[in-house]
Amino acid sequence: MFKSYSMELGGRTLTVDVGRVAKQANGAALMHYGDTTVLCTATASDKPRDGIDFFPLSVEFEEKMYAVGKIPGGFNKREGKASENSVLTARVIDRPMRPLFPKDFRNDCTLNNLVLSVDPECRPELVAMLGSAIATSISDIPFDGPCATTQIGMQDGEFIVNPSQAQWKNSDLNLTVASTAEKVIMIEAGANEIPEAKMIEAIYKAHEINQEIIAFINKMVAEVGKQKMEYTSCAIPEEMFAKIKEIVPPAEMETAVFTDDKQTREENIKNITAKLEEAFADNEEWLAILGEAIYQYEKKTVRKMILVDHKRPDGREITQIRPLAAEVDIIPRVHGSAMFTRGQTQICDITTLAPLSEAQKVDGLDSNEVVKRYIHHYNFPSYSVGETKPSRGPGRREIGHGALAERALIPVLPSEEEFPYAIRCVSETFESNGSTSMASTCASCMSLMAAGVPIKKMVAGISCGLVTGDTDDEFVLLTDIQGLEDFFGDMDFKVTGTTDGITAIQMDIKIHGLTRPIVEGAIARCREARMFIMDTCMKPAIAQPRETVNAYAPKITSIQIDPEKIGDVIGKQGKVIKAIQEEYEVKIDITEEGMVSICGINEEKMNQSQKIIEIIVNEFEEGKLYTGKVVSIKEFGAFVEFAPGKEGMVHISKIAKERINHVEDVLTLGDVVKVKCMGKDKMGRMSFSIKDAQ
Repeated sequence: MFKSYSMELGGRTLTVDVGRVAKQANGAALMHYGDTTVLCTATASDKPRDGIDFFPLSVEFEEKMYAVGKIPGGFNKREGKASENSVLTARVIDRPMRPLFPKDFRNDCTLNNLVLSVDPECRPELVAMLGSAIATSISDIPFDGPCATTQIGMQDGEFIVNPSQAQWKNSDLNLTVASTAEKVIMIEAGANEIPEAKMIEAIYKAHEINQEIIAFINKMVAEVGKQKMEYTSCAIPEEMFAKIKEIVPPAEMETAVFTDDKQTREENIKNITAKLEEAFADNEEWLAILGEAIYQYEKKTVRKMILVDHKRPDGREITQIRPLAAEVDIIPRVHGSAMFTRGQTQICDITTLAPLSEAQKVDGLDSNEVVKRYIHHYNFPSYSVGETKPSRGPGRREIGHGALAERALIPVLPSEEEFPYAIRCVSETFESNGSTSMASTCASCMSLMAAGVPIKKMVAGISCGLVTGDTDDEFVLLTDIQGLEDFFGDMDFKVTGTTDGITAIQMDIKIHGLTRPIVEGAIARCREARMFIMDTCMKPAIAQPRETVNAYAPKITSIQIDPEKIGDVIGKQGKVIKAIQEEYEVKIDITEEGMVSICGINEEKMNQSQKIIEIIVNEFEEGKLYTGKVVSIKEFGAFVEFAPGKEGMVHISKIAKERINHVEDVLTLGDVVKVKCMGKDKMGRMSFSIKDAQ
């Protein structure tokens, strides 16, 4: 049965069609927000997947070029692998929804979001976030929702609810908040040094709007929602837990996990696993799920130690940060490098500078091609966690971590006019034991400064964890969580920023939401920690950006010319600009506004090429001296080329102080001569003199 539901949201109408299309999916919602249309579906298998100890949820955000009236590029003329934006959007949908599925649910589940059309006033990413929650809520898939998502922008200190594409790009705040009816369950933010109090205000403004959306979804669920399916529970039998505790008492498990060395802890758990495998050798059913059982036993042990005893596995205080170390210039010949170490997490970041023409061009669901001048890439090789597996390129995790560190540093980068470079930072994970993305932010900041990028302020990041009890008031916040506390805890709350405010937030949780005291406490704890990291670790390594770029980095100078003169510099079929680049070994980029960037290694040749461009775009000045090359000889004089495409004539009477009968008596083709501009002759042409320049 086809039914349509509508509500006003952020000054626009949100319409949801149920039962109109994709009826064979477990749940489907055809979403309309303005003219943005997204088909959101939720499907699940009938039976659990064998041999896994996790919930196999897949989230897709499919960008189709027809949605914006484009034909894809390339030879195939069809969409290829998911774009970075698709991956990041899928992650933002996954993170709030995954904790709301039953913990013992192992059926394959896919949330697919197909973008059919895009209205620049209504972002398709937001529509997909809402549609995924609606499709799942009205389906028969077990789900402890509904949940809702709102985006908040900010211009001139005023919040904008669900901003348009243009507002989102030009906003001081890009905030995405997901909520249930009671609590906040996901936060994603990029910000231009927003104070903590203002950020909290924005988060809870979004949370209020989410309550209106949840009421709207509940109405749909009541009218067209399917009865939730019965599923096979994959929970560990209680009798198995009881037997494990007999063989490995809680005190023995505490001793096994209580160490500040990850390898020692893993070895201890291996020994316990071997002991239990021997004990359960005759019970194939229990052996098949032993790994999950040990994981849960270890998890309960760690959570009890933290929540009840306030005792962290590595012996640290609740607010204590692991040992810190930082150094710069560890890699020779690269343009900038820095290494940041926090406990057993270690990141080496390398900065590369290039002309603006090498900025990344991104063709996506936007009216215009997006150009990324700053790129941050993050790599996570298997050796960083002591494992062995072949590299298959960046996965969703790597793309997400790179984007977070990139977002953290964008607000402090200099403008193109101040620093006309394309910038790429690559964070190589040398060792990992918790929150490598925040270590990447710290390492990247120092690497940029070491490369001579004049960033406005230092940026640092840290992650705050959480362990909750049976009530909302029973919780412990953990500063600088290591891997074990991340795996077994309830939250990974990452915050980056300067001394003046927040530049990025990414919050992941495994429970059904956070109370306001937890959110406020985590943000305050992260501010305190990042101040400590900057003051005690980063500033002693490098306190401010270097005054000049590295000796191995390309040098770039910029001049502003009249946009109407751009054609003169480029020349017919690019002949003028190509000639300058070849002769002076430089690379020249020109913007539509007339900003000319000259990139090269040899500063003398760069200066010479700049003078040539200035000659091309400026009128000759009477009385000024110029240097040029003789390119043509006539009976009446010689033509001198001062720049590609720009010549002047020296009359035979102006060549030498004494009288000459033939130009060839003094000049030959290719001679480099100095001339003086004599102003305009009787016919209005510029006249030059060699004899008056001597």
